[in-house]
Amino acid sequence: MAGASKPPEMRELARQHSLWESRSRSVGGAMVGVFHHLMLFTIGAATVWAAGDAVLGMVLQRHASVEDLLLLFIYLELGAMVGIYFQTNHMPVRFLIYVGITALTRHLIDLVNVKTDTTTILIWSGSVLVLSLSVVVLRYASFNYPSDKRAVGRTDAD
Repeated sequence: MAGASKPPEMRELARQHSLWESRSRSVGGAMVGVFHHLMLFTIGAATVWAAGDAVLGMVLQRHASVEDLLLLFIYLELGAMVGIYFQTNHMPVRFLIYVGITALTRHLIDLVNVKTDTTTILIWSGSVLVLSLSVVVLRYASFNYPSDKRAVGRTDAD
């Protein structure tokens, strides 16, 4: 019978431990949230700054190449990614793949301009094809097998 109930001191200690654990989780969660938003603002601001710098460079050169325009598309996708993450708290993987496709395309244009061998160009083109197919697979999978059962038939597949 002696082990059936805890002494009052032990119950109080357990209660205080539970209270401190609850408070630390609450404070820890708030700190993670603040850091999360601070980093999103930082990434967004850096993207705007980099895009502005690129546009200023084009204006000063009085010329915009295809590579410059593709760079602006990369900044657009990064900005859209940050915006979507702010609104939905969900990272759209497709946008990362779009950035990769655009970056590979920029590099591919540079390779063609410097007259690189055909094999290298085909390898880089194959990389773009693989990433493009991955977008198709992601869209198909998220449309037909959504993680949220209520979202069957949604069109904003990620």
